[in-house]
Amino acid sequence: MSDHSTPASTPVDYRSKLNLPDTPFPMRGDLPKREPQWVQQWEEGGLYQKLRAARKGRPLFVLHDGPPYANGQIHIGHAVNKILKDMIVKSRQLEGFDAAYVPGWDCHGLPIENAIEKLHGRNLSRDDMQAKARAFAQEQIAQQMADFKRLGVLGDWEQPYKTMNYANEAGELRVLKKVMERGFLYRGLKPVYWCFDCQSSLAEFEIEYADKKSDTLDVAFKAHDRARLAAAFGLPALPDAAKDAFAVIWTTTAWTIPANQALNLNPEIEYALVDTARGYLILARVLVEKCLERFGLTGEVIATAQGKALADLPFEHPLYDADAGYRRLSPVILADYATAEDGTGIVHSAPAYGVDDFYSCLGYGFKHNDILTPVQAGGVYAQDFPLFGGLHIWKAVPVILDALKLAGRLLATQPITHSYPHCWRHKSPVIYRATAQWFVRMDEGQGLFAQEQPPMTLRQTALAAIEQTSFYPANGKARLHDMIANRPDWGISRQRNWGVPLPFFLHKETEELHPRTMEIFDQAIAIVEQGGIEAWSRASAEDILGPEDAPHYNKLNDVLDVWFDSGSTFSHVLHGTHAAVGHHSGQEADLYLEGHDQHRGWFHSSLLLSCALNGRAPYKGLLTHGFTVDGQGKKMSKSLGNTVAPQQVSNKLGAEIIRLWVASTDYSGDLAIDEKILARVVDAYRRIRNTLRFLLANTSDFDPSRDAVPLEQMLEIDQYALARAAALQREILAHYHVYEFHPVVAKLQVYCSEELGAFYLDVLKDRLYVTQEKSLARRSAQTALWHITHAMLRWMAPFLSFTAEEAWPIFAPGQSESIFIETFYDIPVTASADQLLAKWGRIRAIRDVANKEIETVRASGQLGASLQAAITISAAPKDYELLASLGQDLKYVFITSAAQLQVGPEGEPTVQVALAPGRKCAMTWHYSEDVGSHPDYPELSARAISNLFGAGEVRSIA
Repeated sequence: MSDHSTPASTPVDYRSKLNLPDTPFPMRGDLPKREPQWVQQWEEGGLYQKLRAARKGRPLFVLHDGPPYANGQIHIGHAVNKILKDMIVKSRQLEGFDAAYVPGWDCHGLPIENAIEKLHGRNLSRDDMQAKARAFAQEQIAQQMADFKRLGVLGDWEQPYKTMNYANEAGELRVLKKVMERGFLYRGLKPVYWCFDCQSSLAEFEIEYADKKSDTLDVAFKAHDRARLAAAFGLPALPDAAKDAFAVIWTTTAWTIPANQALNLNPEIEYALVDTARGYLILARVLVEKCLERFGLTGEVIATAQGKALADLPFEHPLYDADAGYRRLSPVILADYATAEDGTGIVHSAPAYGVDDFYSCLGYGFKHNDILTPVQAGGVYAQDFPLFGGLHIWKAVPVILDALKLAGRLLATQPITHSYPHCWRHKSPVIYRATAQWFVRMDEGQGLFAQEQPPMTLRQTALAAIEQTSFYPANGKARLHDMIANRPDWGISRQRNWGVPLPFFLHKETEELHPRTMEIFDQAIAIVEQGGIEAWSRASAEDILGPEDAPHYNKLNDVLDVWFDSGSTFSHVLHGTHAAVGHHSGQEADLYLEGHDQHRGWFHSSLLLSCALNGRAPYKGLLTHGFTVDGQGKKMSKSLGNTVAPQQVSNKLGAEIIRLWVASTDYSGDLAIDEKILARVVDAYRRIRNTLRFLLANTSDFDPSRDAVPLEQMLEIDQYALARAAALQREILAHYHVYEFHPVVAKLQVYCSEELGAFYLDVLKDRLYVTQEKSLARRSAQTALWHITHAMLRWMAPFLSFTAEEAWPIFAPGQSESIFIETFYDIPVTASADQLLAKWGRIRAIRDVANKEIETVRASGQLGASLQAAITISAAPKDYELLASLGQDLKYVFITSAAQLQVGPEGEPTVQVALAPGRKCAMTWHYSEDVGSHPDYPELSARAISNLFGAGEVRSIA
């Protein structure tokens, strides 16, 4: 440490003689201001393309992006999703994989149509709607893309996939054609979930349940043949010829009563014929008392019979005498789903508005044309429907109740709140509604234009594929399995304008598909690939079929369910438009990652379509995350004012804080966020940044090519520090491998504060600052710090991407352009690493005992800093031997000015604390009796003088 010519009489600034650290890496990140500069730098420098080039030929890792919908600004849930994906891709990139990430967008469907209707009205032509929808989606994508980039997400932003790209629209038609060729597609009339706001059918996974208020009603259906009824109950005749007999049903859907066409009884349930003042009532025997109480009646059971004895008995519609339009009979159809758990034990059947009703009536012999379908797409009864024509079904309920009262058929009614299916977009109640739709078949059956017969049903194939899939967290497996096991056939047609068409022509009389349907598919694919779905919309029947066939066929205007859009992307994105990422045909994506609601959405539809096409899942693994909630666990909503906008957090605190919050939160459950939580994240960020700054500052004058100390020559504590870092890295990489981030953040924080801050760096400061600049002692410490910094920058890079990228050129100038081009660091460790970990683990435990004793003395006011202390450790022989191996460096490990050892009894060591003798050295701050022993340097100890002007001190251990 140079210059010893300064006269002693001149005051010396010994601080300037220290090896004080220096770095251009600032203490304050100034993230909101500086992050956009890195985003711009990454984009202008083509970083993503350089990452691909750097990994060319390496094993692939592909996380296929579940497309967010191109509508509206991104919210905090979007940020969670994209950041999780980004962290996974970056961690795999650092593992050495060619980790491609192609972001995508869902562009078709109802939300955009609704937005266009709000902006431009409902009377747009199909062509105008499609043109405006495409332009609108493009605007939304540009806005969302900018926000995702701002979050530090790296990906192929120059060539994202969009479901509305012509190539993707054509690819979707190719998937549909293949589904058809493999025998999974059919057309049928059946009840499907129907939303009046969408005016379209809904898939099972577009349904959520919420409470709804309804009116229950018990309705009497008059027996049309008294004699047959009496005989069924084993009676020669009904006792009182003046009394009518009734089958009584209970329902919560009054609006379905006008469409009733049958009654369902369970063949094995015992039914009673009950004599009451209102007539003879047929009720399940076990429910008689409860029913009579509800009706306000008393009665006597005069006969019983099993349900199967009552099969085929005819009953009159309850409005039979109110209007000629209801003069029809409802036969008894036996059905297991009629139970005696509640109600009356008898179910009324409106086959157009219930799946069980539909199939029981078909089984009884009903034809499709026999089924009444009075409810129109918007929820209104047809104008010519008797008594209720033109009324919306929800508004018709009190009118129906009044009509039943007037007809003398309403026995009881009361309000009820019950769980009811709702549209997950509009949050409005839906109904089952029988319409002619196109379906993907889950079970046995022959599809239209099938060219092959797969060995298993689609349900069997999908369930088998689930068994081959890894789930993160594991409970997602049971959830997806149950949904596939119990789901009905998939209705894939929608009655909208902005979507990929079903390119079908139906005969005007027979409604059969055109015999050239598979050729027409190829025509449609070619047209869409050149001009998008708009070009197909403009194509007339004559353009496609020619003048001879065109007059006999109708061109179908249905479009594909938007889940078919996103669910088919594995085919035409990974193996088509973006096959250049190196993903070869037939290879599954490594991972799909979305919120847990996508078990019924994208995961679900992707699984079905991939199994239909390829007989396997499109993914090797499925990862699900929870929803964002506020600090009290409440769901976020604008009305509650508890939303957190990622744009505002980025502008105020920095996107890095959002990234650290995501990484530090267990995403398997809900993710809580508010200002207090973010404040804690900011504190955590500062601790990590300050540790990184210390590392950068203390290696700023270190040139590894010149200054690095060989591992075997490094001081023991430095070898230990490397062994500890390597052990931690093994844990961190194991967490990264299974997509666990919050343990990584937790361990990194503990490492910074406890392992480094409270121990290793604390011990190291004396050696770094005081020993000679180029001494083995200092260079050994710097070598360890250099290795640790290499490792730590990579550990943090997946989540603290901006910070790691900021530090990288400061730490490793002239090396690779980006930290993400690097791979996880190979930390050198000695062969005795395990022994070092055990030894120093015990030394640190004893040091903790000493620190507690020092703190106790400090609290009493007898002592200031620990360097004022001299300690005497009494340790059992084994611990004594361990501590004695530190030699003169014992005091540096315990950060005291003096440390003595003596052998003590077995058990935990004891520590005595006293004031260190001597004076404080102005340079080392250690107390020593030799301070002032040199007349020229009255403020310095002999050690300081040696380090400044002599040969320098020798350290052996620490």
